[in-house]
Amino acid sequence: MALWLFVFLAVISLVSALGVIVQRNPVHCLLALVLTILALAVLFIALDATVVGFLQIIVYAGAIMVLFLFVIWLLNLQAETGPTGSLALKFFGTIASAALVAELWSFLLRPHLKVKYVGESASYGTLGALSQKLFTDYLIAFEATSILLLAAIVGAVALARRAPGQRDSRQGSLP
Repeated sequence: MALWLFVFLAVISLVSALGVIVQRNPVHCLLALVLTILALAVLFIALDATVVGFLQIIVYAGAIMVLFLFVIWLLNLQAETGPTGSLALKFFGTIASAALVAELWSFLLRPHLKVKYVGESASYGTLGALSQKLFTDYLIAFEATSILLLAAIVGAVALARRAPGQRDSRQGSLP
């Protein structure tokens, strides 16, 4: 992969990931997350991990983001208008951020990282090998994830549902 392409995709993914955190509108945060996922998928494809890249696009940018969008719309989340969070929450967030930066520096400042290459078979990373692993060794985890997603959808519908005859408090009264 060309260095300029890697730097370009890395900058796009970092800026869009920052957009996920900084923006106040949940739909804009979701769109920034989709851009981050797409930039990472292009990086995977450029590094010859084509299956992982396309799965990233199909599963995450496609299905999961649509699910997130429906949950945002169902819960009718609005953009935050004022300062949120308590002083203690901001304090502990700052401490956690400082710990993550210190961890990153400890990884980057190591003199030499010794990596031992282990040869893989020719079928490693192919769609057939991935599906074989997914539907044999990881079948229970795969099905548990689908049940978890279904429970999340049912929970979002239950939270957004109003009792019959109950008015929305955000709307004005009708004459």
